[in-house]
Amino acid sequence: MVRVTSTDRRAALRAGAGLVAGGAFAGACSASGSASGPSSGASPGPPSPPPPAPASAAASAGPRPAPAPRAFPGQPAQISHGPRDRPRVALTFHGQGEPALAEALLGEAERHGARVTVLAVGTWLDAHPALARRILDGGHDLGNHTHRHLDINAMSETEARGEIEECALRLKRLTGSVGTWFRPSRTALASPLVARLARAAGYPHVLSYDVDSLDFTSPGAAAVTANVMREVRDGSVVSLHFGYADTLAALPAVLDELARRGLRAVTTTELIG
Repeated sequence: MVRVTSTDRRAALRAGAGLVAGGAFAGACSASGSASGPSSGASPGPPSPPPPAPASAAASAGPRPAPAPRAFPGQPAQISHGPRDRPRVALTFHGQGEPALAEALLGEAERHGARVTVLAVGTWLDAHPALARRILDGGHDLGNHTHRHLDINAMSETEARGEIEECALRLKRLTGSVGTWFRPSRTALASPLVARLARAAGYPHVLSYDVDSLDFTSPGAAAVTANVMREVRDGSVVSLHFGYADTLAALPAVLDELARRGLRAVTTTELIG
């Protein structure tokens, strides 16, 4: 078993810190139109107002809203994998931890032409709000992983509703959408109560997974790779985490091996749709 040393972890953090976070879309396009002057011989009056900006220019003046959740007819309320007849997989990341590692993981995925799904924790978005737009700018899915990442299935209805809605509120404020998916915290499957509360908050499906990398146990990069590749197949949804150097160290090998097997890493929305 190969373990990532403290030197490797520092190197991973330095590499992540070197990546520049994508900001909001910079589209401050203002229409420039000159008002017509007064006709010859007419007494001057107040200047005519400029013509209204075209709708396309107005739309480009700020960030585009993020995609909203979609209902997928024929899919169960809790989705653990996609179609088994297409060579695609979804790499899904629990969004929490050191932002430099998150940046590095996103950059590595993009260099391989992969798109991933990030289920963000609300308190993490509070601490690192620019990462929400960075994830979307990279073409990835962004969803809801509760506000504080506590055991949501053990909560009362009021507490569980607050965990879902507080994270949804932050996503809406940062991106214009509550996010594409909801994943419960500290559990692979939501209780019936939590699934009902997620639907009420705007998420038609709860996102689970069928492959667990166990990267949060810090088993070493080789073990993370082995855990993924041992179980992955057409349609798999893989559980991974931001915030772990082992995950960053394993990702190139995981993506290379997926490509060797003819499997393409896509967003969960693309996988299911």
